[in-house]
Parts: sequence; C-alpha cells; structure tokens
Amino acid sequence: MPDDLLSQTPETYDASSIEVLEGLEPVRKRPGMYIGGTDERALHHLVAEVLDNSMDEAVAGHATRIEVELHADHSVTVRDNGRGIPVDPHPKFPGKSALEVILCTLHAGGKFSNKAYSTSGGLNGVGSSVVNALSDRMRVEVARNRELYVQEFARGVPQGPVVKVGPAPNRRGTTVTFHPDPEIFGHLQLKPARLYKMVRSKAYLFSGVEIRWKTAIEDTETPAEAVFQYPNGLSDFLNETLGSTTTYAERPFAGKVLFEEKFGVPGRIEWAINWTPARDGFIHSYCNTVPTPEGGTHESGFWAAILKGIKAYGELVKNRKAADITRDDLMTGGCALLSIFVREPSFVGQTKDRLSTEEAVRYVEASVRDHFDNWLASDNKSAGAILDFLVLRAEERMRRRAEKETQRKSATKKLRLPGKLTDCTAKNRAGTELFIVEGDSAGGSAKGARSRETQALLPLKGKILNVLGAASGKLNDNAEIRDICEALGVGMGSRFNIDDLRYDKIIIMTDADVDGAHIASLLMTFFFTQMRPLIDRGHLYLACPPLYRLTQGARRMYVADDAEKEKWLKKGLGGKGKIDVQRFKGLGEMDAKDLKDTTMNPATRKLIRVSIDEDSEATDLVERLMGKKPELRFQYIQENAKFVEELDV
Repeated sequence: MPDDLLSQTPETYDASSIEVLEGLEPVRKRPGMYIGGTDERALHHLVAEVLDNSMDEAVAGHATRIEVELHADHSVTVRDNGRGIPVDPHPKFPGKSALEVILCTLHAGGKFSNKAYSTSGGLNGVGSSVVNALSDRMRVEVARNRELYVQEFARGVPQGPVVKVGPAPNRRGTTVTFHPDPEIFGHLQLKPARLYKMVRSKAYLFSGVEIRWKTAIEDTETPAEAVFQYPNGLSDFLNETLGSTTTYAERPFAGKVLFEEKFGVPGRIEWAINWTPARDGFIHSYCNTVPTPEGGTHESGFWAAILKGIKAYGELVKNRKAADITRDDLMTGGCALLSIFVREPSFVGQTKDRLSTEEAVRYVEASVRDHFDNWLASDNKSAGAILDFLVLRAEERMRRRAEKETQRKSATKKLRLPGKLTDCTAKNRAGTELFIVEGDSAGGSAKGARSRETQALLPLKGKILNVLGAASGKLNDNAEIRDICEALGVGMGSRFNIDDLRYDKIIIMTDADVDGAHIASLLMTFFFTQMRPLIDRGHLYLACPPLYRLTQGARRMYVADDAEKEKWLKKGLGGKGKIDVQRFKGLGEMDAKDLKDTTMNPATRKLIRVSIDEDSEATDLVERLMGKKPELRFQYIQENAKFVEELDV
C-alpha cells in the first residue's frame, strides 16, 4: 500500500481528501509528467509533438508537404497537406467534435488501433492535448472535404465550438498555431536554431516528405527560409554530418529493409554508419521519426548485428584478433544513424527518450546483419581498413585494462591524496562507482554506507576551481582537480582517454542546499570542459540526497525538498504526536544506514544521469553561467527568475 494512504488517519482521510483534476488540469499542474519539465528542452518538445503528428500523416502516405513557421511573437505554426483532423461529432461525446475531443482530452487520438496509422510517433493520445494545455493560445484550422473549419483554445479550454468558415476547394490538411504559455515556461522562448535542426532532421528521416522552414526571428546561424527533401535519407544525413572528415570506408554502410517482406509485420528500418579516426563516435537513433537520445532496443539490435558481422569477417580472413572486438570498440570512431518504424512501440516515459519494444532487437539485428555481411564482402578495401582499426582499438583497450588492474591492486598505496581516496576492492571497472563528496564529515558517513567491493569515495575540501577560462597552469596546480584526475586515472582535455577511466559511474554527491548545488555545478563544468566524452558515454551522475528528516513517533521519513515536506506535514506520517523536522546542514549529519538507504544503495536510491541534449546550446549556457562575464550570468538569472525564486537561500 502506498505511504500516502498509510499515513492518513481515519479522522482525516475521507472522500473530501480525494482531489480530482478534470480535463487538462493535470498537465498544467504537473507538466513534468508529460513533457519532462518546464525547461528549454521541454519547451521545444511542444513543437516536436505537433510536428510528429504531421510526420505521421506523411509516413502513412497521406501528406507530401509540411510547413513549419516561427513567428515574431515566438508562436509557431505547423501545417501539413494530409487528411485533416476529423471534425464530425464524436460518437462517445455528444455535442463535441472529434477535433475538440483530441485537443482537450488526454489519451484521445487515432493511433491506438491500426486503422488510421500502421506506424506513428504519437502513440498515446497525449501529445496534442498537452501542447494545447501548455499554450496560452492555440488555433487549429482543418481543411477537409473541400471545407475549412476553425477552432480556438486558451490554456486547454475551447473558446467556442468548431466553426465552418467557408469552402476550401484547393486546400487540405491541418494547420496548428500555438504560443507556449509564459505562466508555465517563464521567459523562455522558442529558438530558431534549435527548431531549424529539428525540422531538418525530420526531413532526413522520411525521404517522401518535403519540409518548408520559415522564421520571422533574425538569427545569424539560421536561414529565414529553407526547403528540405533528401531522396537518400540517412545516407545524405551522415555525409552532411561528417562533411570532409576522413573515413575508413569511401561510402557509408547504409540500407533500408521493410519488415513486412522479412518478418510479415508492418514497419521498416533505415541505417547509415561509417568509421573515422578524426572524431569521437556517435549514434543518433529514432523510432517513428521521434529521437531516442537514450537509445533502447533498436540500438541494441543494431550494434549486435555490426559486432557479429565484423567478427565473422575477421574469422573469414583469418584475423584471430577480431574475436576480441567489443561494442565499445565499435562505438569508438563509429558514426551511426538509425531510424526504425514499428507498430505500437513502447517507450520509457512520455518524452520517448528510450525505446523498450523487445521485438525491435530481433527485427533490427536480422535486417542489418545480412546486409552488413554482403557489404563487407563486396568492399574488401573498406572492410580491411575498418577491421584493422577496430582490432587496434581492442588491443589498446585490453592493454589499458591490464595496466589498470595492476594499478588498482596497489591503489591505496599509490594514491595518497589530500582528499583521502577510499578505493573499492573490485579488480575490473565494470559496475564500480566513485562518489565525489563534500568534506571529510560526509566522507565519514559515506564510508559506512558504501559497498566496499564496488563503491569508492573521494571527499573534496571546499569548492573546486571554476575551470572555465582558467589557465592550464591553474588547472594543474589545483589540488582538488589533481585529486580527481588521479583518482579517475585520466588526463584533462586532449590528454583525456575514456579507456583510462577507472570507474564505471562517477557520482557527484553534494549537500541538498545552495552550496552543494554550486559545488555540483563547478564539478559538472569541469567534466564538461575537460572530460566531455565521460558525459557523452553516460558515466556522470548526480546523487539525490534528502534535505529533511521527518519523525513522528516511530515513523521516520526523508524528503527531498520543501514542497514534499509541507505535503507530509499536512498528511502526517501515521505515527503519534508532533512531527519533528530536521533540516540537514550536510550529508555528514546523516547516519550511515540512512545515507545508504536514501542515497547510495542502487536498489533504493535515485540517480540523475548528466547528459547533453543533442540540439541544446550547452556550451553557450555553460559560458553564461560559469564564465568570466557577470553580465551574462545576471542576464540569465533575470530571464529565469521563476527558477531562481525556487532556490533555497
């Protein structure tokens, strides 16, 4: 039974305690549940939700053209020439059109069954209604059956019924214009450069659609108008991304497969990959034109096919060292694009960052493997160059691992750090974690809370150097930075090598207050500027320690913030007497058992993975927040005043 039910007493818990949120109220009250937050990424996700609906029409064969226009007031219009949203009365909601039901009701849409769409990016009927709920105004025009219909909304509420405004003999499709609500997103505004990248990537994902871009907002990086249509799809995308970069294959390994022909099910896959010595590898994956930055089952199937294929080729040419190649070796210098279309895919979360459809592994692996074998056999020059490169990477990796295992055995003797590194006992990097904590007191509690086998500790004394703009000499002379580098076993900047990393996860564990947040931001800035691949490969995390401990009789509870504290103070913990509130000045005030249960135990803790959004302007944001120009920092604080008001000062 949930704790919130257990905590209620019979005297306080009755029917009046049950709060019912109607219509789109849940979206406005908890936007993070639907779009992942109220930050810049979430703001631009609104456009992605509307654009995905138009892309679904194109992929289904009903639309050939999509137009995206950013207006001077930072509203946006997405227009397609598809079938148009139905406007006739909905059979289950007398007096309401299907258009109004779709835009004002969660989980209403035409994509639950397979009647209207065989594959789609919008799946749960949430996208359009969420955009409506989080816009202070929205206007929808539908050209259908040679007639034009219009309906307007404000914060999810219809401003009137659907109105037929007149004939439209030469027009068809849906036009959605909306303006994100400043009550939700504050001073954040849609950015032309970010939308431009989004629109262009959609055109690459489906060669049968033409996407027209237009913006009224001046931006030096973004053209005012553009037309995108790419007949070669992802192959064009990869060639444009790599540009003149030297590659091991003259042409990328690219292809398309229809699942219906191979497996008897709707859907298809398209991919393109090449290897280069000139840059770090990457993979950008998509499902039903929706980006999946955290990967998922389709990526697993893709890398499995490539790995088995290259090993089989190595065996064919009698290169025994090919058997040592791993997925990590493939991803070093491997630049890949992957797009899959499947019916009723499963994602992790509404923002669809990770695909979880199990069948995708088998479909993708079987589709790619046959083509990869043929491609390697048909281009011996490229295949040989790629194999030699991957074998070299595997040899370097194994050599470094052997060195690290030797180093780890005597790590306690070698690493006499001012921060007193407490190492773990595991001999291999896999599964190990380094907690970077504030001060010796936090380190003392964490020592009793850690798993000796897999969890290491590095306490820092005070705040580390703000590395942005600091001279290299200052970096090398800073004791805290030296401690971090030596503990991790890596160098900085151009000397950083991911293969040298001694731990699988690096977890920043600071106090849940303003000073702790500042230290965490300094550390993240350091890793971003000096060890960027560590973030890109998913090795950096933030711990989530509690801020308060609430005690009522024998009941004890830890809460993360003031809002959660107030909720439990009103409800009670289910114990007897007054609720005692203790605010932690630091992690050192927590006993080892509670620190373990709340913050360090993988089975009960919560971690936040530090990642960099593919389309974000991370470098610019770091410069504004951590750079030497206080006016930029002040400007950011002014623009994000709503966030600043929520800080605990």
